Amino acid sequence: MLHATSDPLSNPRDSATIVLLRDGSSGLEVFLQKRSGLSDAFGEAYVFPGGKLDDHDSTPAAVAALDVPAEALARQLGEPDLSAPVAAGLYVAALRELFEEAGVLLAAGSTHPASVKPEDWQAWVAASGATLQASALVPWSRWITPRMAALSKKRFDTRFFLALAPTDQEASHDNFETTASIWLAPQEALLRYHRGEIEMAPPQIMSLAHLARYGSAAEAMHAARQRLPPCICPENFTQDGEVILCYPGDPQHSVPTRALPGPTRLAIRNKRFVPVEGLESLWA
Repeated sequence: MLHATSDPLSNPRDSATIVLLRDGSSGLEVFLQKRSGLSDAFGEAYVFPGGKLDDHDSTPAAVAALDVPAEALARQLGEPDLSAPVAAGLYVAALRELFEEAGVLLAAGSTHPASVKPEDWQAWVAASGATLQASALVPWSRWITPRMAALSKKRFDTRFFLALAPTDQEASHDNFETTASIWLAPQEALLRYHRGEIEMAPPQIMSLAHLARYGSAAEAMHAARQRLPPCICPENFTQDGEVILCYPGDPQHSVPTRALPGPTRLAIRNKRFVPVEGLESLWA
């Protein structure tokens, strides 16, 4: 288990992200939000709703509100060194951030937090008898930010979860941490990034490349349930004057087993991330 200390480059901060899925007119679609330009990491990039694990996410009250026992959630994440309360807290964090950032509440019962403020969430969890639907989340992947201070001064150990968008709620953005939002087919999002219409960071690029291989939300959810989430910690090297990010399974990566379909390398060119093997390698 990795814990944050005073050195953010040495110790990634635990965090959680939800990749919200639905079926559109032409197949699988993914919900993306545009980060505020004031953000200190990848400002104005399009991301999935998510954020840091807070202390209150792992409290007994929060863990007890989940509809799946903490021990079972820890097994689903497949991290031997991760304690059950922290594992459960990551599910709480994912559900909380989805509500705070996108306005989507995955919970049973007729009550809801008074607002998207963290203190209202905490009060609601502690006092309302709410049931948080951890069962709606399927672990998808784990991304650990590489040591590249030139790109970001913070590192995160982020667990990505898939979830189906509820049909009776509309996902949006909060106009604070995020300033715009959109549903896009994974391949369309990658094409827009390639054309320079939107910005994205490598975890989003590679996650969308993976999701582009599924025809429906149900198909992606089913695939995620069949395996433990892979751990992806990019490594970098320099080749012909370019910085290259490589992923598990690449000849230059310390982990020989491939973790993701698609390319195993992204080159950094003009502060953008470009698949070395060409754009179509992201979904071919």
